Amino acid sequence: MGRVRRKELDRLSYHHLMSRTVNGEALFGDREREVLRKMIWQVAEFSGVRVVTYAVMKNHFHILVEVPPAGTEVSDAELVRRYRKLYPKPTPWNPMPAEVLEGHLKDNFLDGRELRKDLTRRMHDVSEFMRTLKLRFTLWFNRSRDRFGPLWSARFKSVLVEGDRWALRTVAAYIDLNAVRAGLVSDPKDYRFCGYAEALGGGRLARAGLSVVDKDLEGYRQTLYGAGDGEKEGKASISHEEAVRVLREEKGKLPLSVVLRCRVRYFSDGMVLGSEDFVRKAMEGEPDGKRARRPHPLRGADWKGLSVGTGLRKGLFG
Repeated sequence: MGRVRRKELDRLSYHHLMSRTVNGEALFGDREREVLRKMIWQVAEFSGVRVVTYAVMKNHFHILVEVPPAGTEVSDAELVRRYRKLYPKPTPWNPMPAEVLEGHLKDNFLDGRELRKDLTRRMHDVSEFMRTLKLRFTLWFNRSRDRFGPLWSARFKSVLVEGDRWALRTVAAYIDLNAVRAGLVSDPKDYRFCGYAEALGGGRLARAGLSVVDKDLEGYRQTLYGAGDGEKEGKASISHEEAVRVLREEKGKLPLSVVLRCRVRYFSDGMVLGSEDFVRKAMEGEPDGKRARRPHPLRGADWKGLSVGTGLRKGLFG
């Protein structure tokens, strides 16, 4: 995974991105998670993508991003601004100051044209965004630990998400509830390394990101906490073990807010998530062995018509 279907990038697109440490080792304490959190915003601004929300955990991270259409033009002045954001001062691996870049672009000789081409290639592309983010954090992490070698396991995962507000809200909620699923907090607002907590704390970029799913966060809070979700008395306090048993063994249905507190592989292994029509169109021309891939309705809760592409493993819930 990590390959992005180019035919889906001719319009504004949304992607749920995930990456895990080698062997899933819990390497990140508060300091590491804070550095990675800041780098997410820094690299996103350089790459020209919008972070809707994120969660940084002890051994992995999730990001939901909005990506402009492929071929979106970027002026030279904007390229310099973004470059300066990522490289505020020269480094051993990137010694060129922003002022030198600006001069090359202005002169528009061969060096300038090559630099423009290379930087433009890195814009509005989730693969380049993740490559830059993971490499940048690896360099910092290895230096801080006097360590060498790979930090991340294999390639990142990417699930294409429909730009429908309900689909985006559901995926965003699943991401922001990561710390709740891990038992670190009982309320996502208390986990400082996620987009929801940062938005409530006044983070301008975090609030702007979550405005994609809800203008004032009221509807989003209902998705996170289950208010208005049609829960019956007692269901909201069901244990994680009981929820998994109902979903796995009884193949039953639970309130959405309860299911989102379980590990749901639709969000990590589903390839494409959205309405049935969106998934079908996105999967066209993507063969799965001898069979054409097709949408599968999500089960276990009232997902309000969401479907997922193939690529799922056994054991959907955990």
